[in-house]
Amino acid sequence: MRQGPAPLGEFMQSDVTEPDGPPSKNPPGWRLLLGLVRPHKRALVLGAVLSLAGTAAGLAMPVLAKSVVDAFGKGEALVAPLVVLSVAVLVSALVAAAGRYVLERTGEGIVFGSRTSLVERILRLRVPDVDRLKPGDLLSRVSSDTTLLRAVCTEALAGSVGSVFMFLGAVALMAYVDGVLLLVTLSVVALVALLGLSLASKIRKASLDAQVALGEMGSVLDRALQAFRTVKASGAESREIAEINAAAARARDRGVTAAAWSSLAGTGAWMSVQLAFVAVLGVGGARVASGSMEVSSLIAFLLYLFYLISPIGQLVQNLTQLQVGLAAVTRIQEVAALPVEPPSKHDGHDETAVEAGREPVGVTFTGVVFRYGGDRPVVHEQVSFEVPAGGMTALVGPSGAGKSTVFGLIERFYEPQAGNIQVGGRDIRDWPLGELRAALGYVEQDAPVLAGTLRENLVFGAPGATDGEIERALARTRLDDLVARLPDGLETPVGHRGVLLSGGERQRVAIARALLRRPRLLLLDEATSQLDAVNELSLREVVAEVARDTTVLIIAHRLSTVTEAGRIIVMEGGRVRAAGTHDELVASDDLYRELAATQFLVST
Repeated sequence: MRQGPAPLGEFMQSDVTEPDGPPSKNPPGWRLLLGLVRPHKRALVLGAVLSLAGTAAGLAMPVLAKSVVDAFGKGEALVAPLVVLSVAVLVSALVAAAGRYVLERTGEGIVFGSRTSLVERILRLRVPDVDRLKPGDLLSRVSSDTTLLRAVCTEALAGSVGSVFMFLGAVALMAYVDGVLLLVTLSVVALVALLGLSLASKIRKASLDAQVALGEMGSVLDRALQAFRTVKASGAESREIAEINAAAARARDRGVTAAAWSSLAGTGAWMSVQLAFVAVLGVGGARVASGSMEVSSLIAFLLYLFYLISPIGQLVQNLTQLQVGLAAVTRIQEVAALPVEPPSKHDGHDETAVEAGREPVGVTFTGVVFRYGGDRPVVHEQVSFEVPAGGMTALVGPSGAGKSTVFGLIERFYEPQAGNIQVGGRDIRDWPLGELRAALGYVEQDAPVLAGTLRENLVFGAPGATDGEIERALARTRLDDLVARLPDGLETPVGHRGVLLSGGERQRVAIARALLRRPRLLLLDEATSQLDAVNELSLREVVAEVARDTTVLIIAHRLSTVTEAGRIIVMEGGRVRAAGTHDELVASDDLYRELAATQFLVST
């Protein structure tokens, strides 16, 4: 992880790439919380000092008020005491405001740092972990969970310093005024501490449940938005609305539970001060009546008593915020504890990604066994085949045969449980991950297009591509006519997930994007499934041309796109069934002959 304001990785011993290694022991939430605070300790200390200075000025006011009362009782001039009191009020307000600003600014920095670190970690997670996580819940962790850290890192930690100082200062001055009344006050206040400690764990659990429910609501909403047109076409708006509302209701109910425990803690703090006031008023009134205490001293003591309301209330609130923050940290930690892929010099922003050696590479699978995890069935069972360097090789077979999984294993999205995979005669695990992926061009089955302009999508994998290279890729994939029709050409936005493009256009954009990387191995997963006959024929010519100077491995259900392949591998049930040319397989393999016959490529 990079060094900076977000030290999540510093406290997670999970920056590993080996999926089979033992899971690291997660540190407690408070350690991660302190880790988030540590880079900002100077600013927090400054904010705390300013808060302390404001508090000190505020603590002087009851004593100054006592001097005003005493001067009035003795018939002395009131101008000087009132001026000093006014200055104390002004200084206290200004210094406290400055301290508050520093703490809030620091809190925003902590939120920013934790968000950037968490986003970096999420985008470097291994594919299997992202497969089982929900996008809406991940968004909730980045947005709402990190926002909760602002309050807990400023008020619950730094703010507590000022509250403790004000409490201790008030207690010391109250002891100076009258020790008997102080004992009465502390007896009542002690009840608050016991109440707060008893409620802390309940507040934390309720807060965690509320954040989990909020993440679940985000996941349900994200699901509906990702399939928005399907929801509309299916007339399912009411059902989806009801499900989202139900998730929102669960989030509300859990939030109300958390609020109830927090309110109980706050109310207990308020009541303790009120009870202390009644007790002090009764005992103090009796002491004044007996002549053992001056009225001005009782007034000063009562003022200090009310000064306890703020620090006690803040300490209870800070305790509540701390529990909420620890709940948020727990959810952030769940992501931070997952293993990640290592950063690489071959990331997409690095020109070396497209300037590496360009000679084509072959692929060899030897006895590969793979399942996606848990009790799910085996996807590959002793899969062995060879893809020669250069030329076009095709993978065909019925759905569920394990063809797309081949690509996931080559890209190292997943790791096989057994067997060996070689790329370019080199064990795939010996390749630096970034270097491996820089050598590959990958066109997914659904050909995702990102929100942004057409140019941004084309150069997504090769940001250093020149205008000439872009023009050649557009011409090869027959996208030049599309660019000519668009109002702003390459700078035209394509909409969320490329919604303003047709399915065939999105596929061609994805293929052009892969070609711009000048891959040593081009992986095409059903790359022509949404193309019309004319564009499919054109793309077949493009693939044949590309196969002259690179290796093309293509998955196809339309056998018409791969009949000219130099080698066709037939898969069924997670195994390699046969391999050969089109003519050889028609003559020797029943399944391939059946597939060819159903697509009218051979006569039955």
